[in-house]
Amino acid sequence: MNWGLLFKVLALVLIVEGLMPFLSPTKWKNQMKRLSNTSDRQIRIMGLILLFVGSLVLFVVHAFLVA
Repeated sequence: MNWGLLFKVLALVLIVEGLMPFLSPTKWKNQMKRLSNTSDRQIRIMGLILLFVGSLVLFVVHAFLVA
């Protein structure tokens, strides 16, 4: 396993996740409030969709761009 690559990816995730609270904290707080009112089922479905899309993008990038 390439640990350096894993840490680079984790660092990139943290950077992307930190953009909204840094650029627009008020909008980010409002979005978090709306998300807290969302049902667990809707959040779980959203998470599943994000996992699927992320896996698909990773597969496509690895299969066609890295090869």
